[in-house]
Amino acid sequence: MRPHATTGIFFATLLLIAGTSVLAGSADSSKMSVAAPIASPGAPVFGKTIKLFNGTDLAGWTGFFQDKSTDASQAWSVRDGILVCNGQPIGYLQTDLQFENYELIVEWRFDPKKGAGNSGVLLRIKGENNVWPNSIEAQLHSRNAGDIWNIGGFPMKAAPDRTSGRRTTKAHETNEKPLGEWNRYRIRLDRGTLTLEVNGLVQNEATECQQIPGRIGLQSEGAAIEFKTVELRPIIAWK
Repeated sequence: MRPHATTGIFFATLLLIAGTSVLAGSADSSKMSVAAPIASPGAPVFGKTIKLFNGTDLAGWTGFFQDKSTDASQAWSVRDGILVCNGQPIGYLQTDLQFENYELIVEWRFDPKKGAGNSGVLLRIKGENNVWPNSIEAQLHSRNAGDIWNIGGFPMKAAPDRTSGRRTTKAHETNEKPLGEWNRYRIRLDRGTLTLEVNGLVQNEATECQQIPGRIGLQSEGAAIEFKTVELRPIIAWK
């Protein structure tokens, strides 16, 4: 701020960050005004889509299993452009990079010849590797996609009427497709708000989720499961 040349008048401005007061005064300190709080950001602005799974190999991912091994190829492989998990050993595949605010698209299916099974998408993984790590799980267990599981006491709030222990059940009946057909998860973590959309239907939400960057994981949980899309649009601003 450049000083004014007017003699005998003193002007000072104190700016307090992120929605607190702006105070303005003159030589008469009794004349003060308080500006309105700065409005909080609104709709998200997305950056360029990032393909977390490149359709070719496991570049950008690291494995972790119950026996502390990290060789992802024990459970994970790529076949004909599809990310394939055989379900054993128990553990997870996780991104090397960390992400905080984003919209994540995951397309998955179970093999009807091998039957229904269990898996999950782990969000904002933090802390040390563990089975299972401190995170929020978007459930992929057959007929339960849209449920939220809180792993390790991750700070968040979910619908109390649908929450029992660590699990918050989905708001509607299952809308998963028959075994063998592709399902689509649209997962949005926007600051403290989590939204889970399954095949176009919002099934669950949580609020006051701890806002930290974290890794994204896919569970190997005893069942064969396939993924053809794992891609992310980072939220880079709000308007």
